[in-house]
Amino acid sequence: MTEHEERQEERSAQGQEAHKESGEDQAPQQAVQENGAQVSTGIETAGAPDAVIPELVIISGMSGAGRSTAAKCLEDLGWFVVDNLPPALIPTMVELGARSQGNVARIAVVVDVRGRRFFDNLRESLADLESKNVTRRIVFLESSDEALVRRFESVRRPHPLQGDGRIVDGIDAERELLRELRGDADLVIDTSSLNVHELRAKMDAQFAGDEEPELRATVMSFGFKYGLPVDADLVVDMRFLPNPHWVPELRPFTGLNEEVAAYVFNQPGAKEFLDRYAELLRLIAAGYRREGKRYVTIAVGCTGGKHRSVATSEKLAARLAAEGVETVVVHRDMGRE
Repeated sequence: MTEHEERQEERSAQGQEAHKESGEDQAPQQAVQENGAQVSTGIETAGAPDAVIPELVIISGMSGAGRSTAAKCLEDLGWFVVDNLPPALIPTMVELGARSQGNVARIAVVVDVRGRRFFDNLRESLADLESKNVTRRIVFLESSDEALVRRFESVRRPHPLQGDGRIVDGIDAERELLRELRGDADLVIDTSSLNVHELRAKMDAQFAGDEEPELRATVMSFGFKYGLPVDADLVVDMRFLPNPHWVPELRPFTGLNEEVAAYVFNQPGAKEFLDRYAELLRLIAAGYRREGKRYVTIAVGCTGGKHRSVATSEKLAARLAAEGVETVVVHRDMGRE
């Protein structure tokens, strides 16, 4: 049994003893389970079914140690993430999630010294969560003084607690403030020698389970004469194929038309290009997953963004979807002519 599981079992036993001692005539409480079983949260809504208590992760730690990266990782894994939430509002956030009828099953809250005077309320909020048998984990991001100083100097920003002193003074004050929370943490990650991708990999290992991190792709057709998409990760140029614009019977239509698509892919080299580029995307997608990249935009261009790029975007999107990649198709310039 892990330390986290032992803590949860202890909290559950304490909750049951408190219930017995109260002597109140109440309906039996359903057992709290980490898989999202229906439980009572103390929220009474007339005619409403029992609420589902969301799983809760509290992300905290040293400023500059990677809290934002850890939060974004959980967000990419489907968690509902709230940044810089005052600790006193954490129980309220959990109650709102419980009322969502399972739509908000996992909540991550980033708590740090930016909360200033609110930070003192954290222990009270944690005690409130324990009394309600809420499954919660604390993730604490740690880093060495040298690494933190180097990071703050690289972005030329002061430490939030340094005041008129030095960066190291702010770091020392923050360590003292967070000392007890670090001792209560379920997971401590030292990011002193980690880059962004390595930190994401550690978070994935803890929270993604056995599922491979999901990759989402946007396939966007565009016209070169209207400019390159600024958010493109990969750019495909289809102007090596004959332009259907110069075929009078095809000019009024777009690449969504079957006859236009057939014309495009009956050209020499068109099908071979699609097959080989789809194979290349398979290799790139695997690399993106390993590096923790969750979103990719593939821009497919032709002269006007009406025929060749549209037809190719639809084919590429279908190939990606067949590989299990969640894919959205956008035709940026179709209809501008």
